[in-house]
Amino acid sequence: MADVEFGTQGTGLGRRAVIPDTAPIFAALDLGTNNCRLLVARALDDSFQVIDAFSRIVRLGERLAVTGTLGAEAMARSLEALHICAAKLRRRAIAGFRGVATEACRRAANGGAFLARVARETGLRLEIIAPQEEAGLALAGCAPLLDPTIPRAILFDIGGGSTEVIWAAREGGAWRLLDSISLGCGVVSFAEHFGGDRIAAEDYEEMVRRIAILLAPFEARNAIAAQVAAKGVQMLGTSGTVTTIAGVRMDLPRYQRSLVDGSWLQLDEVITASRQLAALDWAGRAAHPCIGPSRADLVVAGCAILEAICRAWPIARLRVADRGLREGIILGLMRAGHGAAL
Repeated sequence: MADVEFGTQGTGLGRRAVIPDTAPIFAALDLGTNNCRLLVARALDDSFQVIDAFSRIVRLGERLAVTGTLGAEAMARSLEALHICAAKLRRRAIAGFRGVATEACRRAANGGAFLARVARETGLRLEIIAPQEEAGLALAGCAPLLDPTIPRAILFDIGGGSTEVIWAAREGGAWRLLDSISLGCGVVSFAEHFGGDRIAAEDYEEMVRRIAILLAPFEARNAIAAQVAAKGVQMLGTSGTVTTIAGVRMDLPRYQRSLVDGSWLQLDEVITASRQLAALDWAGRAAHPCIGPSRADLVVAGCAILEAICRAWPIARLRVADRGLREGIILGLMRAGHGAAL
């Protein structure tokens, strides 16, 4: 028998449940522009316990903005990670699996061909999902961290090749997606354009400006700012950017998901930490245990995107989520009772 904390991976904050070892196992895989992530969970009713997880930075979208295609080295790195995921899944009796690919494969001319190669070489069948579905899955995965007493919510996911922004409402005891937008800018694409070492102040502001321009139509059609001013909106961020800033603000000696997931950042803390990280060079950022060499060139781009979002909707505090798309997939598989065959 195993205990699961619902506040960590379930739907009822603060409750505990026992999930038997015989409960069905579901798995979700997310192949993004920057990361390959796998989540394996044992499910019962509306809760689940994570029993295995894997994440590796693969940079599948490296130079995609320049070439329009996935590069050979990027695909090789991704395939190596996917072989590891496939081996993990073969060791378990998986009741349901769903693997998805997001912005890099959506945008690349050879995205579909690469996924066909993935299926041949690893046995994993991945599907390219649209931004709207990606947003809905992220909302489902993060919903347990939203305050049900605040009627509206902004959620965002700063990815490698795109940034998803979600506008949601609490209706009939559940969260409903009202609108979403996929901005064609992420940490990889910005870092490749503006550089990943020491970022000039004017380049940082240019990244903020570009995101602000992209957010303007979304604000115009939803009038979010007026509802923010009326104190009727909460904000939640799920991405490496916000979890990194949370880890930095806590001065953690190493990243700890249990401390970061569900934590809060004040607006002034977000701005201060973003500016401090932007002032460092690559080596200074790489030396921080919550960043490291693999993400040191990306985090400033993420900070600029985050600051643009916070400027557009200056909510006093931001909730941090180390969860999202994969958890949303797991919950969907649980409700359906099955998934695609491996």
